[in-house]
Amino acid sequence: MKRLPQIALLPDGKRLHLQDGPIDLVIGAQGSEGEVRAAYEAAARRFNGLLDELCEELIELRKAADPACSALSGVVARRMHAAVAPFAAGHFITPMAAVAGSVAEEILGAMLAAAPLDRAYVNNGGDIALHLADGEQFTVGLLDRPDRHGLMRTIDIDADDPARGIATSGRHGRSFSLGIADAVTVLARTASQADAAATIIANAVDLPGHPAIVRCPANELQPDSDLGARLVTRDVGTLGESEIDDALRAGVTRAQQLLAAGLIEGAALRLLGETAVVGATGFKAGALPAFHKGALERTVHV
Repeated sequence: MKRLPQIALLPDGKRLHLQDGPIDLVIGAQGSEGEVRAAYEAAARRFNGLLDELCEELIELRKAADPACSALSGVVARRMHAAVAPFAAGHFITPMAAVAGSVAEEILGAMLAAAPLDRAYVNNGGDIALHLADGEQFTVGLLDRPDRHGLMRTIDIDADDPARGIATSGRHGRSFSLGIADAVTVLARTASQADAAATIIANAVDLPGHPAIVRCPANELQPDSDLGARLVTRDVGTLGESEIDDALRAGVTRAQQLLAAGLIEGAALRLLGETAVVGATGFKAGALPAFHKGALERTVHV
C-alpha cells in the first residue's frame, strides 16, 4: 500500500498540519476565507510526494557539498545545496543541513502562488519560512533549549525587516551538532539560509578537547548519518563562566562573519543559561543583550 501523508486542520480550525515521515509542518495563514482555503489546498498538493522526491536523491544529499556545483536535480534539493554552498569551501557541510528550511520554503512558495495572503508561515520543526504583507508582523518565541518548552524571550519581525527565515540548531535539536550550544537561533532572508547558517554557528560554539564534553561518532548513534564518523556532542558537564564565555565568543565570531557577509540578519546564541546576540534585525530594544566590545553581557539564568 502506498504511503499517504497526514493532512488535517489542527483542533483550532485555523492551522494546517502536514506530516510525512520526518517532515512535520504546522502552517498558518491570514487572508480571506477563500484565499486561506486555496493556500492550504496548494500546500497539501505540493506536500504530497515531496518526501519521495528528496529520498530519490538522498545519497547525494548526504555527501559533502561542492561549493561550485551540484549534481542534484530536484527543486528542493537544489535549494538545499544553494543554502549550504557558501559554507562548503571552509567547512564540512552537506545539503541536509538545510533540509527543514528548504522544505518550509517550498510549501510557502506553493501557498503564495495560489493566493495573495496577508501573512503566512510554514513551521517545520522550528525552522520557519515566513511571508508578511505591508504592515504585518510576526513574533517568534526563543527557547532556552529546543527540547524544552520554557519561553525565554520573543523576537518581533516586521514587514519592513529583511528576514523571512528563522531556524534553530544546537545539540538538543533533531539533528546532531559538532558544537556545544544549547541553541542558536538565526534570522536570515530565507528559511533555507537560516537553517544552514544556524548549523554553522552552532558548530562553532565549542571548547575543543574539553574533558567535560562527551562526544561520540555520529554513525554509532545513527548508521546512515551524513556526518559519518565525525564526533558529535552527547553531553556537556560543568563549565566555568570563563569557559562558557570562550565557547560563546567563538560562536559570536562566526556569526559576526556571516552577518558581515550578508548571509544572516541576526543570531541569538545560548549556552548553559547564557545568551549572546549578533545583529539588530528582529531583536528589539530591551529584548536581549547584544554582543559588543568587552565581556559578554549576561541574561538571567533560566
